Amino acid sequence: MVMVDRLVEIVDKTTVTALLIREDNVFCEGGTFREPGLIENMAQTAAAGVGAKPGNSGEAPLGFIGGIRNLKIDGFPKVGQEIITRVTVLHEVFQATIVQGEVFLNDQLIAACELKIFLINN
Repeated sequence: MVMVDRLVEIVDKTTVTALLIREDNVFCEGGTFREPGLIENMAQTAAAGVGAKPGNSGEAPLGFIGGIRNLKIDGFPKVGQEIITRVTVLHEVFQATIVQGEVFLNDQLIAACELKIFLINN
C-alpha cells in the first residue's frame, strides 16, 4: 500500500510529501482518513526521504514502525482533501531512525508524533 502521492521537497533532514485522500484508501472509514493512515503516511514519508538520498535507488526502502510516542491527532481529512506531511530525522542509530512527523490539512497541523522506524537493507 502506498500512502505518498508525491515528494514535495527534501531539505537537510526534513522530507515533505503530499497525499490526496481517495475513497478506496484502505484507511478510510465513512469518507474519513483514520488514525492508522495518518501514522502510516508519516512512516512512508520518512522512507521516501531515505530512498531519495543521493546514492540510493530512488525507491523508498521497506521497513516497519517499531514505536510511536506522543501521538496527538486534532483532525481527520476527508475523501478528496490533500494532506501535506513533514518528517524530520531526529536520530539515526544502526537500522533505527527516530523521526518527528507532522501532518497538515489546509496549513493546519492535524496530527503529530515521534516514530521509531526500522528500515530493511536490501
